[in-house]
Amino acid sequence: MERIYIENDNARITFSEGILLNVEMYDGRIFEGLEARRLFPITGIDRYISLLDEDGDEKAVIRDINSLMDESREVIKKALDEYYLVPKVLSILECYEKFGLMKMKVETDRGTYSFDIKSRYHDIKILYDGRVLLRDSSDNRYEIENYNRLDKNSKKLFNSYM
Repeated sequence: MERIYIENDNARITFSEGILLNVEMYDGRIFEGLEARRLFPITGIDRYISLLDEDGDEKAVIRDINSLMDESREVIKKALDEYYLVPKVLSILECYEKFGLMKMKVETDRGTYSFDIKSRYHDIKILYDGRVLLRDSSDNRYEIENYNRLDKNSKKLFNSYM
């Protein structure tokens, strides 16, 4: 089966129910109840989005969200934001080590969270663009959008255990 690419105006994407999507291709094909997933969730936020059916089979790929019509682009972005809900760390309130765990208390765009990080080598990813991805011991994810924009105290706390 050939891979179907969605780009520019060759399809219209709408919400079905919840975050499920319907895709109407302009050649007449219709796909219903699809879920959007990033093929490259860390580095390709707006590129190469796979649309999967209820069995997890890929029905189409969006090469670049930004090439879509406005309405379809907004639908895809909302679906992805809902699925990849990751609190954004605004400041680090506490950071210390206890019993081999890195304990953190952070202020996020969704409130204050306290969590443990098992391995600073596996659960903290520092990316080239200043982003820092954190994964706690319960497999929840957090993101520092730009490490360089953190306040002085947050940087000091974070650096003392890195």
